[in-house]
Amino acid sequence: MTDHSPRLFETDAAVRYVGLGLLARTLPRAEWTHEAHLAATTWLVVERPEIDLDVELRGIILRYNESVGGVNDATQGYHHSITCCFLAAVRDHVRESEGQGLAERVNALLLSPRGRRDWPLRRYSHERLFSVEARLGWVAPDLEASG
Repeated sequence: MTDHSPRLFETDAAVRYVGLGLLARTLPRAEWTHEAHLAATTWLVVERPEIDLDVELRGIILRYNESVGGVNDATQGYHHSITCCFLAAVRDHVRESEGQGLAERVNALLLSPRGRRDWPLRRYSHERLFSVEARLGWVAPDLEASG
């Protein structure tokens, strides 16, 4: 595994800024980092329960990517299996961190094994995870979970 030094969030407002910017498609593209993905998803799970993420998250990210000039196709942009994998991790983390502040929860997730950018590779072989099928739709993991 590579060095793991994520950018952490100083305040709950900083997390909300990312989540609101994603929804409004106003977050600058340079700020749409791995950390921002997990922060926005945590915010959505915690503070926007009326949004059915199993149905709507794909469209939210697709529209955001397009709004900042990104392309969503078979080789770039939105990746469905990675999104589903991290959404499950965020939901688990939110359940485990009940009672903590929003930024505290996001930072703890980012510092944990499942907050690492390469965490899905503990569940998927590289070939399977980065296949066109996994990018465009849900593909089940092919490795036994190891954390």
